[in-house]
Amino acid sequence: MSEPTCTTAERLILHVDLDAFYASVEQLDFPELRGQPVIVGGLGGRGVVSAASYEARAFAIHSAMPISRARQRCPQAHFRAVRMDRYRELSRQVFGCFRALTPEVEGLSLDEAFLDLSADPAARTDPEALAEGLRRRIRDEIGLIASVGIAPNKFVAKLASDVGKPDGLVHVPAHGVQAFLDPLPVERLWGVGEGTTLRLRRAGLSTFGSLRRVPEPRLRGLVGRQASRLKALAAGRDRRPVKSERPTHSLSTERTFDRDLSESMRMRQLLTEMAEQLAARLREQSLETTSLTVKLRSRDFRTHTRQQRLNRPSASGEELRQVAIALAEQWWQQQPRPPRLRLLGIGARELVKSTGQMGLFQDASRLAETDRLLDAARERFGAGVLRRGLRRRG
Repeated sequence: MSEPTCTTAERLILHVDLDAFYASVEQLDFPELRGQPVIVGGLGGRGVVSAASYEARAFAIHSAMPISRARQRCPQAHFRAVRMDRYRELSRQVFGCFRALTPEVEGLSLDEAFLDLSADPAARTDPEALAEGLRRRIRDEIGLIASVGIAPNKFVAKLASDVGKPDGLVHVPAHGVQAFLDPLPVERLWGVGEGTTLRLRRAGLSTFGSLRRVPEPRLRGLVGRQASRLKALAAGRDRRPVKSERPTHSLSTERTFDRDLSESMRMRQLLTEMAEQLAARLREQSLETTSLTVKLRSRDFRTHTRQQRLNRPSASGEELRQVAIALAEQWWQQQPRPPRLRLLGIGARELVKSTGQMGLFQDASRLAETDRLLDAARERFGAGVLRRGLRRRG
């Protein structure tokens, strides 16, 4: 008896992804950059790539790559500092387009979201027309390009939008899930890294289809406890609901990498950038955090979190940086093998209104003055123009 490929045929899920978002915003705001390789990131000697346009990706440029290496590979590229305020501004406009269709929007990042349109009769009648209308509105009103995947669940919708990039629309109806998934390589499965891919391929399991058909006991001998989950995904089964936006009593920022991050120094660089961004957002809203969380997702898609309460409420980039790096490095050093990260993030929890009392402490007063100077520089010259240095250890 054939195995069912999807148990959620009644659902209609969209995955929307803005193509090369940061770089596309730079090309939108500076028309002379259109059609040119654009690389966005920290421009100092130890900076890393945050995003690359498709023209730059042709030179094997990817996120988390050192800027110095990107300059070697593509010296003719246009290198731009991160302008997080501008990216958030356009992201809010795009998410406004999403919410005009449905309140069921799960934001994954500034440039990526799931939408649940299962309750919309018009969407069910012609989902492709609705998705194309959304893409057209984002392009015409905001000036950005979005790729969309339509499917009965989140996993297949995400794969569909990936297949459609750039500037594409891929619809996988419930009856077509198996035909869509079966030819895909096993490394496209969530949680399958290089080592697992090698083991599976050596066993003759190179595609979703071959994995779906293999007896689970045999697969368990190859991948252990992941076997049932991988078989379910290979068969297109994913029951996770679309979760609406997170509550506003917390703020967070995270980065997903095109290629796994495997060097602790790069991790520290990225945490420094994210701490500055998070602290700036707190100060914009006159908030301080009393607790900081670091989120690390390893190549097997296991998510690890580390949290620490602060000695006092803070919106200082330097204080958040120190705590974030300490938490991340503690986790890093506890791993039996050198970690490889797919995602890195930090979050501010248990927020309180800013008290303006930092001047009671000499060190805090100095940090607050540095933050004010950084904020003034960003407001005048753009985000990413200036940031704290990262001291080497030893």
